[in-house]
Amino acid sequence: MPDKNNKPSNSAGNLHRDQHFIVVDEVAVTMTSLSPPVAPESRYPYPPPAVAWYAVAVLLVAYTNSFIDRTIIALLVQPIQRDLGIGDTQLSLLHGFAFAIFYTTLGLPIARLSDRHSRRWIIVAGTIFWSVMTASCGLAQRYWQLFLARVGVGVGEASLSPAAYSMIADLFPRERLGRALGVYSTGVFLGAGLAFIIGGLVVKMVTVADTVSLPLFGEVRPWQATFILVGLPGVLIGLLMLTFPEPVRHGVTAALPQGRLFGDLFAFIRTHRRTFVAHFLGFSLAAVVFNGFVAWAPAQWMRDFGLGPGQVGVRLGLIIVVFGPAGIVCGGLLSDWYTRRGRLDGTMRAGLVGVAGLVLPAVLAPIMPTMGLTLIAYAAFFFFSSFPYGAAAAALQVVTPNRLRAQVSALYLLCLNLIGIGLGPTVMAAIGEYLLGGPQYLGRAMAITAAVVTPLAALALYRGLAPFRESARLIAAN
Repeated sequence: MPDKNNKPSNSAGNLHRDQHFIVVDEVAVTMTSLSPPVAPESRYPYPPPAVAWYAVAVLLVAYTNSFIDRTIIALLVQPIQRDLGIGDTQLSLLHGFAFAIFYTTLGLPIARLSDRHSRRWIIVAGTIFWSVMTASCGLAQRYWQLFLARVGVGVGEASLSPAAYSMIADLFPRERLGRALGVYSTGVFLGAGLAFIIGGLVVKMVTVADTVSLPLFGEVRPWQATFILVGLPGVLIGLLMLTFPEPVRHGVTAALPQGRLFGDLFAFIRTHRRTFVAHFLGFSLAAVVFNGFVAWAPAQWMRDFGLGPGQVGVRLGLIIVVFGPAGIVCGGLLSDWYTRRGRLDGTMRAGLVGVAGLVLPAVLAPIMPTMGLTLIAYAAFFFFSSFPYGAAAAALQVVTPNRLRAQVSALYLLCLNLIGIGLGPTVMAAIGEYLLGGPQYLGRAMAITAAVVTPLAALALYRGLAPFRESARLIAAN
């Protein structure tokens, strides 16, 4: 404790903070005004539950918004193809590759900043940027302009999840981490579902005329108006991040090494390569199926059952909003249940359960003969496709030291999204368009992709259980 002169004592482990320095275990770490506080986990309590859950709620709103912005294009396939004169494969590149290329490659350097500076301010800047770029999609007149705007959406969204995972790991103790990350991860499904519901209603509202007049933007096509109307509110969501403090970092006991760009990260990954290869590969393959279905389910429903965008948006959106969050919360609860019972691989095991349960509904959903059976199969699909991902995020925190968490999370997201977003929509479109004979075979192409990829994902996760237990044991010992 400080003495009467407010000077820190020399005993190891004492912590003194002022405007410019943090002293941890007698190591002085010079900090900038935007650098987050750090503290040994055993000497600094986690924030009150109300504060922690409020922070998760704000992060969830931002994550939901990010998925609305990235997913809305799936409901606009027909008008974009008509106005820009493009086919399924070119459209899939807008949905997947254009978004994923910089989302994945910039995730790692942004995460490095997140491990050293204010995660909150990084998320604020990224949220505002991707929202503006989503609105910019509505200004595109050519294919390449829309492609570049989608790249910008990916650049902004790269700032969110690595920093958010790291923040949440400093808000909750390990036995509640799966639940917290599960709640945050529901943003994927809330966002995708709301994108279809809101997008369907907006499309229905603005398609009464060939053009729509918007203040400041003038006359635009209905699909362009949709991008503008869903993009701009995200600027206000970014500012919500300023309503709670940057959490103290737990388990940091020394200055972070400087000057070795990603050297420590890749040395750590090499040491635990069997764990991370299994984790990254298994969840990334499952993401191929999920992202492909999100991209093409609206078009598949319209082509197979003759529905309009408004009908598809509301029906599919409600399924995703209800069954997606239900699955991911159940996955997080199962992860915590395993962990409380002493299973070191509890987070990874919960992910395996979800992927194994996904196999059958993923194969059947896009080839059901009636709308009623399709609704049931898609409900099961979105429950099990969401089930693994809260556990997947929690698993990374269990086997990664604090000073590398955001960077490891970014490397995971690089694989997850480069493979899942980058390949999923395009593989399904190419199989239908080039191997099966045309866009009318889209449902079969989705089923074939799922039948091949989902079992491989489950196998990779199963093979990773033993190395994951060993990595978790080593991290816990240190």
